[in-house]
Amino acid sequence: MPGGIGPVSDNRVRDFRRICGRMLTGPEDLIAYRTSYVSLPGSRGYEMKRPSNPSNAFLLKLELRSHPGLLCVVRGAMEPLMGMLGFSAAECRSITRAVDEALSNIMRHSYRGRLDQVIGVSCRRIQRRAHAGICKGIEVLLIDSGPAIDPAKLCGRPLDEVRPGGLGLHLMRECMDSVEYTRRGRLNQLRLVKYAQPSKSRPCP
Repeated sequence: MPGGIGPVSDNRVRDFRRICGRMLTGPEDLIAYRTSYVSLPGSRGYEMKRPSNPSNAFLLKLELRSHPGLLCVVRGAMEPLMGMLGFSAAECRSITRAVDEALSNIMRHSYRGRLDQVIGVSCRRIQRRAHAGICKGIEVLLIDSGPAIDPAKLCGRPLDEVRPGGLGLHLMRECMDSVEYTRRGRLNQLRLVKYAQPSKSRPCP
């Protein structure tokens, strides 16, 4: 059906199982996801599995098809999760905006508008040493099976060049503390990192 969502090949699903740690329940799924919230309310109805190392556990895993109509699903999951982790309202919006832009780029450039490809999204807590002690943050990994990307093309176009498009990378880097691309076998991995900004009234989450 034109504009519809077609099947995902079994080979694509197996690739994601190897990298993401789980697989779609079947190629016919529109979107499959599992949440792994640790000690959080409202988890009834999800498959809960206690991780061996809770501090390093995934907070959220999503597997979705490369259909723009599903971007709202990810936005709807990301912003409340960031707020729950203690990020400010502005930080929640920035992180969600960066993830949304990254997913849009994968759909548009890596998959060239195809609607039946798989994208993996996962979130986990991270931390680093800061002057005031340990500051906690979030790591978001986005995985796709599109062609390898030339790192030289990941600089983004000059900001003073007036033309549509090409500012997605600038937006992501403005919103996040770190934006890193790596190629793992046949898969692309984009790593987005954001640390909470400490304040007098609100410690790092």
